[in-house]
Amino acid sequence: MKVSLLLLAAATAVHSSSLIPRQRASLCELYAYWSGNGYELLNNLWGKDSTSSGSQCTYLNGASNNGISWSTTWTWQGAPDNVKSYPYSGRQVSKGRKISSINRMPTSITWRYDNENVRANVAYDVFTATDPNHANSGGDYELMIWLARYGNVYPIGTKERTVQLAGKSWDLWVGWNGSMRVYSFVVPSGTVKSFSADVKEFFRYLESNYQYPSSSQNLIVYQVGTEAFTGGPATFTVDNFSADVQ
Repeated sequence: MKVSLLLLAAATAVHSSSLIPRQRASLCELYAYWSGNGYELLNNLWGKDSTSSGSQCTYLNGASNNGISWSTTWTWQGAPDNVKSYPYSGRQVSKGRKISSINRMPTSITWRYDNENVRANVAYDVFTATDPNHANSGGDYELMIWLARYGNVYPIGTKERTVQLAGKSWDLWVGWNGSMRVYSFVVPSGTVKSFSADVKEFFRYLESNYQYPSSSQNLIVYQVGTEAFTGGPATFTVDNFSADVQ
C-alpha cells in the first residue's frame, strides 16, 4: 500500500480514559494529517490522479490513549481497478523495534460502511524493513489483513492456501509490489466488522511457513483503513480502533 512520505508529526499529549468527542478534525487536502494520543490519521489520496472525477474527506471523531474514532466519505469514478486512496488510522511506533523483539501486537476495531455497493476493501496494513528509518511509504515486507472485500477487488499476487489464525479462516495471498514481498490474509467471504487479535500471531505464522526474517525486520507502520477503488458516495466509519506494541 502506498502512503505519503510525510514525516510523522509529534503526538499531542491529551490524557483521558475514554474517547474524547470534543476532539475534531476535518482532513480534506491530499495527505492532510492529524496525530495525538499515540495515534495518527491520514487522508491518504495517493491514487487520486487516476480518477475521472471524485473527492474524499476524512474526519476525526474522537481520540484518547485507548483508541481513535474516525470516518471518511468518498466518491471516485474511472480506472476501476486502480486504488484511489487509503485513508488510515495508525498506531505511532518507535523506530528500531525488531519484530522478533515484540511479544504482542494487540488490536481491535469496530467499523461499518453505509454503502456496500462499492469497489473497496477494509484492511490492516503493516510494513517492516531492515532499515529502521525506511520511508513509511513501503518496506521490505507488507502484511495485510483484509476484513472486507467489496466489488470483486483482489489482493496482490495469488492465493496460496487457507489458514486458521486469530480464531478465523483466511485466504493467504502472496505476491510482489515492486521489490516488496506482500502477504495478504483475506476473509474468504462476508465481512468481519468487529475484530480483535494479536497481529504478532500472523508474523509468527510467516516465520514458520515463509521464512519471514523477524530478527532483521523493523516495524515501520501499523495501521488500518479502507482502500477505495470506485463508487460512492460512501462513508466508512471506525467506531473505535486501538492497537499496541508490547
